[in-house]
Amino acid sequence: MKRILLLMALVTQTLLMAGADRIVKANDPAISFTGRTETLDDGSVRYDWVGVYMQTRFTGGRIAVEVAETGTSYHNIYIDDRFVRKIKITGKDRQFVTLAADLSKGPHTLKLQKCTEGEFGCTTVSAVRVAAGARLLPVAPRERLIEVYGDSYTCGYGTEGKSPHERFRLETENCDKAYACIIARYFGADYRLIAHSGMGMVRNYNDSVQLSRHNMSTRSTQLYDDFNRTPYDFSNCRKPDLVMINLGSNDFSTLVKPTPEQFVNAYLKMIDNIRSHYGNVPVLCVTPHSASRYLLAALDYLRERLMNKYSGVYMANPMAGIVTQAADTGSDHHPNYQGQCKIAMSLIPQISAITTWNLADLF
Repeated sequence: MKRILLLMALVTQTLLMAGADRIVKANDPAISFTGRTETLDDGSVRYDWVGVYMQTRFTGGRIAVEVAETGTSYHNIYIDDRFVRKIKITGKDRQFVTLAADLSKGPHTLKLQKCTEGEFGCTTVSAVRVAAGARLLPVAPRERLIEVYGDSYTCGYGTEGKSPHERFRLETENCDKAYACIIARYFGADYRLIAHSGMGMVRNYNDSVQLSRHNMSTRSTQLYDDFNRTPYDFSNCRKPDLVMINLGSNDFSTLVKPTPEQFVNAYLKMIDNIRSHYGNVPVLCVTPHSASRYLLAALDYLRERLMNKYSGVYMANPMAGIVTQAADTGSDHHPNYQGQCKIAMSLIPQISAITTWNLADLF
């Protein structure tokens, strides 16, 4: 009798093991991350920059991710290039979060995109869980890659806010509804965002000094936005086909302002750093839609300096008045999705002229 019971237990255990989910570490070749990330010794992948996204193709009809978060983040889930929902991730202990279930057996494509900023939390993806017997397949990188350096406009601060008088809430920030991601989608490109709200090229929003201690000039060379200040290893990353810089609004905000010389010298140094790693990549310097007369004067000085030093670096046309307060602003007077679409639409023809990328047939 004991032998029969033992045999039954072994059979049951075998059946349970056969039906167990398949768990794959985050550093598996079938799983890719776009953006600045660090692969840890246990196979986990850690990141905090806004816009970092994970992709894989899977079969089996369902998928979950094992994740931990130092603070709070929001991530967008896309299945087969269609938005499914936004999820809130919090908790320092690892947990499995279901991203999709009850799908056809596949294959399906997953994209999990961090749409909030690093100062609110650093995310660690440890593994992906799929059905027993399911397969994971890599998602091929897109032919084009755009890298964007920016501030709250690039982060999507307040894009889902309902009113310019509504204060910032983390759940209304969504980089996917900001101009950089809109432009990338339009041109069918991958993207990397190096952006942080309130940061300037040399002076951050409302700072009491002309040169802030930690600004985008220093932050842009880091592996992490806010988690730590480890230098980023540019040698191991894919080189972009276009770099965009959209900074300056915060430098010239409020009373204290940097000199045009301070701002432009830092701007040129950033371009030099980008070119030292990526070669002669085209760079588009954006004039923010909200540029004050001080910023416009500094950007005019930048234009003069560029003409004498660089080829393949361009100044975007101004966008004064393109974002209206009545219809195009969300939280804290930042562009909402419609405002961001207007910004993207003004830049797309200029990008096409620089890169020779064809415009889509819209009519």
